[in-house]
Amino acid sequence: MEQGNKSKKHIAMYIGSLQKGGAERVMTNLADFFFEQGYRVTFVTTYLADNEYEVRHAAWKRVPAGAPGAELVADLDENPAWVDPNGGEKDGIARVFSALLKSEQKGRAYNLRMRHKKLQDIWKNLHPDLILSFIGKNNIMALSTAGGEKIPVVVSVRSDPDREYASLSMKSSMLALFGRAAGVVVQSQGAKEKFPGYIQKKCTILPNAINPSFIRKRYIGEREKKIVMVARLDANKNQSMVLEAFKEILEKGHKDYSLVFYGDGPDRIKLQNMAVKLGIDKNVEFKGSVQHVAEHIEKASMFILASKQEGMPNSLIEAMSLGLPCISTDCPCGGPRDLITDGENGILIPVDDREALVSAMEKLITDKDFAEKIGTEAVKIQEKCSPEVTNQKWKEYFDSLM
Repeated sequence: MEQGNKSKKHIAMYIGSLQKGGAERVMTNLADFFFEQGYRVTFVTTYLADNEYEVRHAAWKRVPAGAPGAELVADLDENPAWVDPNGGEKDGIARVFSALLKSEQKGRAYNLRMRHKKLQDIWKNLHPDLILSFIGKNNIMALSTAGGEKIPVVVSVRSDPDREYASLSMKSSMLALFGRAAGVVVQSQGAKEKFPGYIQKKCTILPNAINPSFIRKRYIGEREKKIVMVARLDANKNQSMVLEAFKEILEKGHKDYSLVFYGDGPDRIKLQNMAVKLGIDKNVEFKGSVQHVAEHIEKASMFILASKQEGMPNSLIEAMSLGLPCISTDCPCGGPRDLITDGENGILIPVDDREALVSAMEKLITDKDFAEKIGTEAVKIQEKCSPEVTNQKWKEYFDSLM
């Protein structure tokens, strides 16, 4: 490492991998932002995933086995992964891997100790000015391994704390360790209130930045008769309730509307079968994961988020930024409520309330002036959640801790 880098403030960002998901995207964007602001940034990830976000200034590069500079970073049976740590941008964002290779593994208790030790050695070696950790178990690992190095650790809870720390062991570890954190970042007031007082004192609410591709002028013109959801296909996102509500919408005579799901997940086949059973499959499309989501949804008639639990839903922020009329459940821990004022810039409905969903959908279909009004108001989310505004908040927060 040349001397020039030594004077820069150094942030280590710790997460499982950079595979495509909401938390991973936020961290990737933060890494690029801090690097461009003149900080030294190192990713510490457990493993290398197949389908990862691109990091603009990555110093590393995935390479085939046997390539010059290749290092083995994961050797799971399915797909060993090789990386050249210096194969990308010179002096760019570095990356270190904390997974145990097969040659380092023995029994379960030994492996757990070794994983701790490996992470402790990484912190000792990097000695960053600050560690930022995202999500559940990573937060526990960061706090339990960085203590000896006296490095400030900021942990971030990205969804409902009750969901992220659901098991007894996770919850007790969180209660025991979060008191050591330099700070706890949450995304909503509701999430903060889920913690006991001594942790609430450490909490800071920092919103997600809008992905820049969703910041554009609102589409004006005839809207496609398309109702869209952008979400992982799973029980928490509750697409099954939306299918049932949509069946009622078709029965009310709005037969020229289609329901389009963007995203993939474990419930895909179950939901496709359900659409067939309900007799509505001709009007329902499953598009899977697509590139450039904004282009696919910006002319839609409405956007629905039906989740049972959420942190601060990126997909809702993005749909509002495009000016779509949005319907969302008022789910714990309050992210949608922080974004939507009911009837002004969107519609909030109770969780699992199919009748309320049907009535909100029908309102947006039949009352075009109302739909236009809430869509036009929704765009104002761009001022609150633009990358410039949000990133500046993260920067001021980090600077205050380093």
